[in-house]
Order: sequence, then structure tokens, then C-alpha cells
Amino acid sequence: MGRMIITQQMEEIVRPLGPESLLLRGARLKNTKEIFGVAIYTGMETKMALNYKSKSQKRSAVEKSMNTFLIIYLIILILEAIISTILKYTWQAEEKWDEPWYNQKTEHQRNSSKILRFISDFLAFLVLYNFIIPISLYVTVEMQKFLGSFFIGWDLDLYHEESDQKAQVNTSDLNEELGQVEYVFTDKTGTLTENEMHFRECSINGIKYREINGRLLLEGPTPDSSEGDLSYPSSLSHLNNLTHLTTSSSFRTSPENETELIKEHDLFFKAVSLCHTVQISSVQTDGIGDGPWQSNLAPSPLEYYASSPDEKALVEAAARIGVVFIGNSEETMEVKTLGKLERYKLLHILEFDSDRRRMSVIVQAPSGEKFLFAKGAESSILPKCIGGEIEKTRIHVDEFALKGLRTLCIAYRQLTSKEYEEINRCLFEARTALQQREEKLADAFQVVEKDLTLLGATAVEDRLQDKVRETIEALRMAGIKVWVLTGDKHETAVSVSLSCGHFHRTMNILELINQKSDSECAEQLRQLARRITEDHVIQHGLVVDGTSLSLALREHEKLFMEVCRNCSAVLCCRMAPLQKAKVIRLIKISPEKPITLAVGDGANDVSMIQEAHVGIGIMGKEGRQAARNSDYAIARFKFLSKLLFVHGHFYYIRIATLVQYFFYKNVCFITPQFLYQFYCLFSQQTLYDSVYLTLYNICFTSLPILIYSLLEQHIDPHVLQSKPTLYRDISKNHLLSIKTFLYWTILGFSHAFIFFFGSYFLIGKDISLLGNGQMFGNWTFGTLVFTVMVITVTVKMALETHFWTWINHLVTWGSIIFYFVFSLFYGGILWPFLGSQNMYFVFIQLLSSGSAWFAIIIMVVTCLFLDVVKKVFDRQLHPTSTQKAQLTETNSGIKCLDSMCCFPEGETACASIGRMLERVIGRCSPTHVSRSWSASDPFYTNDRSILTLSTMDSSTC
Repeated sequence: MGRMIITQQMEEIVRPLGPESLLLRGARLKNTKEIFGVAIYTGMETKMALNYKSKSQKRSAVEKSMNTFLIIYLIILILEAIISTILKYTWQAEEKWDEPWYNQKTEHQRNSSKILRFISDFLAFLVLYNFIIPISLYVTVEMQKFLGSFFIGWDLDLYHEESDQKAQVNTSDLNEELGQVEYVFTDKTGTLTENEMHFRECSINGIKYREINGRLLLEGPTPDSSEGDLSYPSSLSHLNNLTHLTTSSSFRTSPENETELIKEHDLFFKAVSLCHTVQISSVQTDGIGDGPWQSNLAPSPLEYYASSPDEKALVEAAARIGVVFIGNSEETMEVKTLGKLERYKLLHILEFDSDRRRMSVIVQAPSGEKFLFAKGAESSILPKCIGGEIEKTRIHVDEFALKGLRTLCIAYRQLTSKEYEEINRCLFEARTALQQREEKLADAFQVVEKDLTLLGATAVEDRLQDKVRETIEALRMAGIKVWVLTGDKHETAVSVSLSCGHFHRTMNILELINQKSDSECAEQLRQLARRITEDHVIQHGLVVDGTSLSLALREHEKLFMEVCRNCSAVLCCRMAPLQKAKVIRLIKISPEKPITLAVGDGANDVSMIQEAHVGIGIMGKEGRQAARNSDYAIARFKFLSKLLFVHGHFYYIRIATLVQYFFYKNVCFITPQFLYQFYCLFSQQTLYDSVYLTLYNICFTSLPILIYSLLEQHIDPHVLQSKPTLYRDISKNHLLSIKTFLYWTILGFSHAFIFFFGSYFLIGKDISLLGNGQMFGNWTFGTLVFTVMVITVTVKMALETHFWTWINHLVTWGSIIFYFVFSLFYGGILWPFLGSQNMYFVFIQLLSSGSAWFAIIIMVVTCLFLDVVKKVFDRQLHPTSTQKAQLTETNSGIKCLDSMCCFPEGETACASIGRMLERVIGRCSPTHVSRSWSASDPFYTNDRSILTLSTMDSSTC
């Protein structure tokens, strides 16, 4: 019994995900019994576990670059091993080097196969050089990602006080992808808007009404009466709020029309109060709803809960009007009208789904009549209607949509006993079917929901969230294209896009809507493409509806993508959840392979969030499905700018430097080993002691880069957020390009050559190296190379660091001190547990030589000098926007000489060098100093992030 209950719970949670999601994630949970058990225990946590995105599905651009670099270094390793093996046998071709007098071969060695010896030597060289592959890089990257993800949760700027929600990180594998986003796909309701619905207007039998201060008013004056001055028959005294009529006066000339008016309003609001899945928290119904349209109606003490804010807003509006839903049970729904309690028997609920875009209920009235009430989008309700004011209501719905209001249509059907018996049988057979139950239910719903009579339409308002316009504008300035994917109708979506800044008033709006066939869709796409090329307009916006999108994606993907790429903003309306995912997949597989980000707040956005490279869930009012299935969860859309421009920028800079630095320091580490083979007859003799080989990546050089990858701030967070254009400097995986990778690799090889040959030529033949007059040996030479290498790569990390804290100082200079202290202890004591100790007293004697100290200083300065010179000239001749913006962090007392780093718009670097020369010859005037940023530039002054560890003066430079 318990297993059956768990299975049912799992089926309810898993069913919305679809078979594809289960196939992708089933393997991950197959052997994870502990996670599975916790998921069952916590209920909704199971959904998060089943929907967790695998790393193979969401591999970041940095990981792809790392794998590419790893392959290159693997090739270098194999080439070095092959070259060493070939040179060894070439060298040993001479008889005097084949068997020198000090290293005679055994009889077994002479008779062994040359092929086996070649393979054996090749493998030995692979083992000797294998440290060029930075295996510890992957461990450090995982530590950096895991520890770095805590900074997002700790950021107080991403904390929403009203809901007491902080940012959440569900996966740390994609931190750096936040700095590479090129497309943002966002839902509208609950993401750009507050998802707090407020009833504003409605249309009942072709007459528009609006609610003002809890009163339902007819919209507009009548042709034959003054505004607000209408006389009503005494039988309609309870309708005294209807002060503005849009219909002709003949509408109210007879008692029959007045009775019909009451009946229509009564039926409309009863449909609103019955067709829903709202739950109630209180049954305090005394004194509620004594009249359906009272002007002095007291606020209802009832508190409603609903999965959809639309439903809650409509039920609350009906309660304010006077038709109060006061509770339900498994079989009855209670409604109070005119102080009279009515109990409706709930016979069937036809649940809402994204394909039908409507829901229905079948109820039995106290009089015994059976009604079907339906509620849904006008595109799904109006085609099913055969009666009512269809055309007038359609016009009113369009007018509501133009105001940015969300619309729903209400319809009903009175069922005869025979019709109900047939419907009951049809629904029972569909719900008890053992095979293809979903398809049979859909067919049954189509049979039931037909021949409807239209009652009217509702319009609710969902206002925009705070700073949505500013956030979208910032994304656009950062070079990120924003697509809005919504299920709302065309007019509503366009109105909201204009209000939130997604579309500009000066933007040329193109439309691909209401396409009926493939040929018609193709022709429209070609016309749009021509308009884009012919119109002399800088920005274009595209509006696509779900039907046209299906046709465009069927056979005209390339043409559709060409139009979309030339548009600054794209709005897709009337979208089904799977269509949202298809659009994102279309962008992902395009030739440019852009990084995509999806933002949503509800269960219908889960497929979109999972399809994008980075999924952001909004912790809104539609549950936690989106937040649980996302990579990151935030409380408001405005937090997206801080997440991308600050955290994404920092994470990418940090991990890009980490990856390049690891390959660099491993090249520095192993190349002297390769060069040493030319001097030891390729005998596979190691240059370093085995302890040094082991501890180089683990202890001596690991902490500085790890702390750098966690704390580095190459520019102040305020500047990054106030200057979104700086995001462009790191786009397209710029810092992990092949060009940058080659620079770091060549730098590593050049430093390695300086380590080895500098040690060889500076003190290789200096007999005064050691205090006892002896020349240095193999271990002394290797220790000198290793010492220079540890100091150089650590100081190189210090040169890359812009943001210094006490932790950086501790690990940077502490690593060098630790190396010296460890070497003194390791070589100064005879350790009993070591079988052999080659390094005994070697390091102490090395440090006793003044020549060795001189050589260390010369080689370290030589290695880093050229790198420093390159950085200075790059900053002066080809500065990036980020390098210019770094000057906003300097002190306010800026000198004229320092101003050479400031670049006003359009100024070349030669001008700054000229200012420096003027300063040198004493002809510099402060009035000549130009500024790269104006004093009026906006800077955020309320940054309470843990990342903000230093203050900034916006008036500098």
C-alpha cells in the first residue's frame, strides 16, 4: 500500500516533465538511493532531483576551452616523448654513447627487442613529462566553482526584503557562463510583471464595465443622458452603481430588458465564482454579499488561495461585486448571492492544459439544472461559441489587450439530462482507460466543450516589476538580445513590451502573425527580410505568434533566423511551453552557437529553463517549479543585471585566468625537465626531487591562484553595474581564445628557457657556488631551477591580481616563505622513514652562495620584465573599455602624469603619451587633462554586497 502511494505521488510529480526529461535524468538517479529517498520524503524535492541538469547537457564554454587546451597539451606531451625517444636512439647510434664505460648493458638488455625497448623508453618519457598535463586544474576549478557560488547567496543586493528571499544557486558548474550570455529569453507574467492580478474591466453581453474603488461602473455615458445622472426603475435600485452606460437608452426601457440584464450579470459572476480551482481559508460568511452590486460593500474576510493569480483576482472581484464564493467540498460549491446561500453540486472538472488553453466545470444548480461553465483564452473560447455577443466581445477583448490587460472569456452551456448522461459516460470511459488515457481525455474534452453561449470577458491588470525597463535597457547596452516569450495574446504582449522598454516607440515593429499556410508564411518572411534591408531604420522589432512560429520552424528555419538576427528585439506571443523550448533550441544550434539564458517563474517555463544554457528561476507566486528546475533562482527580474554584469563578469575573469595560469605554470614546470634531457643523454633522469614533483601543484603554487579565483575584482562592482557596455569586453569567450592561450603558453616556454639556461650559464661553471669550493651537482642545479620557478610563477600571479586583501598577501608571500621553510627542513634533517634522501643539505648550501641569490634575482626580474612591458604598452596603445574604467577606482587626487591612462571619446593612445611627455618637460596643465567618464555618470551607491570590499570615488579621472 505504501509503495502504491509513493508511486502515485511520483507519477503526479513526474507526469508534467515528459518522457524526454526522465530519459535524460534517469541514469543520474539510478544508483543514488539516498537522494531518491530524501526526494520522496520531501515531495516536491523529487521534481528538483529528477529535473537536475546533467553536466554533459550543460557543459560550459570554459569547460569546452579547457578540453581543447588539454588536447593541445596532450599533443605537446606526446611530441616531447617522441622527440626525446628518437633523439635518444639517434644519440646512441654512436658506439661510444651506446655503452659508455660507466654504464655497461647487461646481457639481457643487449638481447632484448629494439621495438620493445623503444616503446618502453617512449612510455618512460611520457611518465617523465606527464606533469605538463594539469590534472590538479580540474580539482581547483571544481573547488573554485563550489566555493565561489556562495558569494551569490551572500550578496545582499540580490536579497528581496519583502519576500525574505535571497538568491539561490542550484548548480555551481555554470558560474562563468553568466559572463558569456548573448541571448536572454524571458517569460512575461510573473517574470517581468509582479504576477499580482487586479480586476479592472469586464464585458458582459457586449457591454463594457470597469471597477473603480470596489464599484462596478458602466463605461461611458449614454447618448441621451448626462454623465452620472440616470434614473433607474425601483426594481433595479440595487444596480445604482451602473452610472455610465455605453448602450442606447432603449436597452433599459422595458422591465423585460431590465430582468434580462440582472439575469446576464448574475449568470456571468456565478460562472466566475464557480469555474475555478480556488481554495478558501475561512468560512466566516456572516454579513457577506447582501447585494450583488452594492456601493458600500464591506471587505470580505475570506482569504482565497489559488495556483493561478488570475483565478484568485476574478473570484475576489466577484466577491466584491456581491457573488461570493464561500467554500467547497468534494461534491458541492457554495455561493452567496443577495444574502441567499446556494449550493451547487460539482459534477466534473475539466482541468486546464496548455493545449486547450481553457478549463471547465459541470455543476448542478439548486433547481436541478445542469450547466457547463468554461473559462479560457479568447482564441480557445470564441470558436466554441454559437451564441452571445461574440463580435462585440471580441472587439472589447482587443481593446482590453491594447491597454496591456490580461483577458479571459467566459461561456456556458445548459445541459439536458440526455446530454449530461452522454457526457458523463464519455468522461468516465476516458478517465478509466488503461491505454492512451491523455489522448482520450483530450478528445472527450473537445466533445464536451462545444456549442457554448458567450457570457462575456474579463480583464485583469498585472503591473510591471520595479526597474524592469532599466534592466532590459542595460542588457541591450551590454550587447545581449532580449526575447520575450509569452502566452498572452498579441495586443497584450505588444503593449507590455512597449511599457517595459523591450520595444521602443521609434523602433520599426515587424509582424509575423495569423499565418495560415507554409507558402503564406514563407512569403511574409521574405517580405520582412526585404523590409529590413530596405528600411533605413537602425532598430527593428519582430512580433511572432505561436501558430506562425510553428509554420516558420517547420520548413523555413534559416529564413526565420535571418530575420530574427537582424532584429534588436523579438516578441513571441501565444506560445505553448514546448514552443518556448523549441525557439531556444533553434538559437542554440545556429552557426554562431550563442550562449542562451532563460528566465521564468512558473511550471510552464520549466522546459524553456532547461533548454537554455543557463536557467534562471524567479521565486514568484506560481510555486517553486521554475526555481527548483533552474540553475539559479532570484526573487526579482531586476537582480539579473547584478547577476550578469557583476557576478558573471567576475566569475569569468577569475576562471579564465585560473585556466590559463595553470597551463602556464605547468609549462614552466616541465619544460626544464625536457631541456635537461639534452644534457643527460636522454637517460630519463629527473631534474627535480620526487617530493618537489609532488608538492609543486599541491602546496607551493596552488593557494595563490585559488584565492585569486575567489576574491579577484579587477574593477569595482559599482562600475560594472553602471557601465553595462563593459560586459562586451568578455563576450565570445574572449579571454580563453586561442590567441590568449598561445600567449600564455609561449610565455611559459620562454620563462622555462630562462629558468634552465639562466641557471646553466650564470652559475653553471662557477666554482665558488658552494661554500666548500665544490661545483654544483645535479640536485643543486635542479633545486636552483625549481626555486626560481616557484618565485616567478607566484610573483606572476601577484602581477595579475588587481584586488589585494590580507588573504591574498598571506597566501602569495606565504607560499614563497613556505617553500623556503619546507626545503630547509626537508634537506636539513635526516628523516628516518625515507629510504634515500638525495636533497640532504643541498638547499642549505645553495642558499649559502651569493651567486645563487644573484642568479635568482636576475632570472626572476628577466622573466617578468618583458611581461610587464607588454602589459604597459597594451594598456597604453590598445586599452579595453575595462582598462579605462579601472581608473574610476583611483584616488581623487589624480596627478597629471596619471591622467595618461584616461581616454576621452575618440582620443587615441598617442595623445596620452604626448601628455606624459609634456609632463616630463614641465608643460602639463591640469586644464589639458581629459576625462574618460563624466562626473554625472550614474553609480550605484547602495551596494551592500559582500563583494564590495573597498570604496569608490566616482569623481576620479
